[in-house]
Amino acid sequence: MWGRASHFFHGRPFCSTSSEFPSLYSFLQPSLFTLKPSPPPSRPPSTAGTAPTPLTLEHKTALETTLTSSLAAKNTDEAWKSFKSLTHHSSFPSKSITNSLIAHLSSVADVLNLKRAFASIVYLIEKNPSLLDHETLRLVLISMAAANTPSPAFALVKCLFKNRVFVPFDVWGDALGDISRKNGSFDAFLCVFLENCRVSLDEKLEFMKPGLSGFNAALEGCCWVIESVSHADRVIELMSLLDVRPDESSFGFLGYLYSVKGGLEEKIIELEDLMRGLGFNNRTAFLSNVVRGYAKSGDLASVSKAILHSVDEGNEHGSQISEETYCEVVRGYLKNASVKDLADLITEAQALEPRSLAAERTVGFGIVNACVILGMLDKAHSILDEMNACGVSVGLGVYLSILNACIKEQRTAVAAQLVAEISDSGLQLDVARYDSLIEASMSCQDFQSVFSLFRDMRREGRISDLKGSYLTIMTGLTENNRPELMAAFLDEVVEDPRIEVGTHDWNSIIHAFCKAERLEDARRTFRRMIFLQFEPNEQTYLSLINGYVSAEKYFYVLMLWNEVRKREAGFKLEHSLVDAFLYALVKGGFFDAVMQVVEKSQEMKIFVDKWRYKQAYMECHKKLKISKLRKRNFRKLEAVIAFKNWAGLNA
Repeated sequence: MWGRASHFFHGRPFCSTSSEFPSLYSFLQPSLFTLKPSPPPSRPPSTAGTAPTPLTLEHKTALETTLTSSLAAKNTDEAWKSFKSLTHHSSFPSKSITNSLIAHLSSVADVLNLKRAFASIVYLIEKNPSLLDHETLRLVLISMAAANTPSPAFALVKCLFKNRVFVPFDVWGDALGDISRKNGSFDAFLCVFLENCRVSLDEKLEFMKPGLSGFNAALEGCCWVIESVSHADRVIELMSLLDVRPDESSFGFLGYLYSVKGGLEEKIIELEDLMRGLGFNNRTAFLSNVVRGYAKSGDLASVSKAILHSVDEGNEHGSQISEETYCEVVRGYLKNASVKDLADLITEAQALEPRSLAAERTVGFGIVNACVILGMLDKAHSILDEMNACGVSVGLGVYLSILNACIKEQRTAVAAQLVAEISDSGLQLDVARYDSLIEASMSCQDFQSVFSLFRDMRREGRISDLKGSYLTIMTGLTENNRPELMAAFLDEVVEDPRIEVGTHDWNSIIHAFCKAERLEDARRTFRRMIFLQFEPNEQTYLSLINGYVSAEKYFYVLMLWNEVRKREAGFKLEHSLVDAFLYALVKGGFFDAVMQVVEKSQEMKIFVDKWRYKQAYMECHKKLKISKLRKRNFRKLEAVIAFKNWAGLNA
């Protein structure tokens, strides 16, 4: 509710006749809506002593009706015209219509109507504040923030205080806080904030008390924007007077201020004690802000001390410092010190960090990761080189961020070299990290790095689960049509018990060779497969048959059929394989073998479509002379006749 107590009106009429705002338009000072000063608008002719003619009830009703219908039709100009006519005669629409109009004006999203909304609110604050709803005022301020017009927003709130119209802080506090952050107008926000707190205390108006977010907004500006210890202390004093309990952010803002100012270490220690006393266990914001303050002021000795103190306190949780803070630390060191100093800081932190600490929680990771984020990958490498040159043990965290950057930038050869260094130093990456590196190397066809990384995984049995990486490599090589690399890779890993090599792997290689018309390589792979006692299946033979048919090398199909006949006891013929053999053998003219396949299909009750083989015969052997076969090869003659009888060609 609006906090205008009865004693606030003492000595002044409800509707002021002050000449400060003689008309509706006098509230529209152009300077409030532009950054450049504008000449004051020409004042309307003086109407002193001339009272406006009162509206008849009928005329007032007509204007309100027009106003309502114009709003419904979104006819903004007509609605505004009706409102002006009413106010000119010292009359007001109903409360609901008034708030609907102002809400509509602020939502149209143009400066002219925002000016109209501003003028209307100021006029009503002066003449009849009871007509205004809190939500309407909030909407107008939000629209002003969106329109990037901070001056009228602050003027509106100041007008409330000037006319002793008191509203809850939540109505305007958040909006003005956002405006001040976006436009660098914190001084104006602090002014109205302090005035609001004064009124809340003096008048004992609980509803005007800012909440924690409001106090933190004020404290943040005092600490980060104007860096004023006295103003920050005043805000803290008001928090105590208004019984608002601070949180971790409150202490973080003060930690930054005291560290950036320097010479206030006792206050920082006092803050730490207060946080413990209040039970705040999450000190990331506080420690991060303290470090950022020291970094900004160039006090690198205090930066190092604070970080090491954080590590020592963090114990198994590591350094409680944010990513953004590490970036500030790196900027500060590279501006005022050297890479060697950063390397020394990492070395000192490593001595305090427990061995069980996750790599991503270490100071080394934080600093090197900040270099990467800031686009200084060369500095990250320099830190690593400096530590190696000094013979210092480099923690895994120092490497990880560089590896991540190498993956992102597809510098896979560098990544593979780093992995070798990591392994040589006795450190170990997890499976997920290896998989990411292998996928990145495969995506840019850096096969040498792929195999190097996988060999590192296999070394000394350090990784027990190799299945995922193995499949990634095989799939990638298949997609890149590199069957020769697949064959070499399979030969290398085939005896590793952690990898389940199966017939399907050999089939993939054979199929790829056949597809590339490298039939000799396909045949060699087939022989290697059998030598290693992997059982070929239907897909194995189909790939080979199709490859031989494409190259018109039908004799090799005959050899395959003989291979299948030898393995007959442990091999079951399927329809697709019978069809492939029949088609290829008919085209090759090996009718004795054709009839062997036919006999086998009949024995196993496999239906075959004779029409397909008739066509193959007519395409390849239409001119075959039976009389010549009688003289030269009686056995083949018998096979041809048997085939023609079976296929129905003699008719």
